[in-house]
Amino acid sequence: MATTTKLLLTDLMSGANHIPSNYIRPITDRPNLTDFQISDTSSIPLIDLKDLHGPTHSDIIKQIGLACQTDGFFQVKNHGVPETMIKNMLTIAREFFQLPESERLKMYSDDPSKTTRLSTSFNVRTEKLSNWRDFLRLHCYPLQDYVQEWPNNPPLFREQVGEYCTNVRELVLRLLEAISESLGLEKSYIVKALGKQGQHMALNYYPPCPQPELTYGLPGHTDANLITILLQDEVPGLQVLRNGKWVAVNPIPNTFCWKFK
Repeated sequence: MATTTKLLLTDLMSGANHIPSNYIRPITDRPNLTDFQISDTSSIPLIDLKDLHGPTHSDIIKQIGLACQTDGFFQVKNHGVPETMIKNMLTIAREFFQLPESERLKMYSDDPSKTTRLSTSFNVRTEKLSNWRDFLRLHCYPLQDYVQEWPNNPPLFREQVGEYCTNVRELVLRLLEAISESLGLEKSYIVKALGKQGQHMALNYYPPCPQPELTYGLPGHTDANLITILLQDEVPGLQVLRNGKWVAVNPIPNTFCWKFK
């Protein structure tokens, strides 16, 4: 009897009680579900951008500069990306990963060089140890160069994700100006120094795991890009390394986590 290999973790693990062996990490490299700190305002800065261009401008610039110098990681609120847009982004991401397997697989590729692709783990061509996630990776700047590659199901995917990417890029540019200012430079310094810019996005989906003590959605890593803007849903799981200790970053509605390399 012929069997079909499942390409995505979501479909592979449907109804399973144990994780496959290639997801089980070595004993020395497994999640410690108790040895971490819970984030608060003293550990992970939460910066209010409401008056970034108002009367407390200089104070906000100082906060951003200090966060970049000490941790390279902070959270922002009142950032200008509409709450409805954030809600739409989270909803349509869930809708995509809930599509029938045959529909999702239209976007599948194991080629990391593709600018739009659905895959699993990180690089299934080369890795021996897999990460517990499926992901849809999209290049999104310049938007008009890539949007036609994106899924057209769910029907509003291209419209809503495009609007979200455009607004997040505007936020990034404002924050790069603030970081330049915190260094005593002209506001446009970092953006000009970057030259030609790109933007890409990953929609990460972590299926329910029957043995979470044995694996990671994503293990400890440093992003290769200059800036990462992370939108969490209501499910906790993100941790950042601070002063040699992993700190759990609990989700706060309508905030972004900001990572500066």
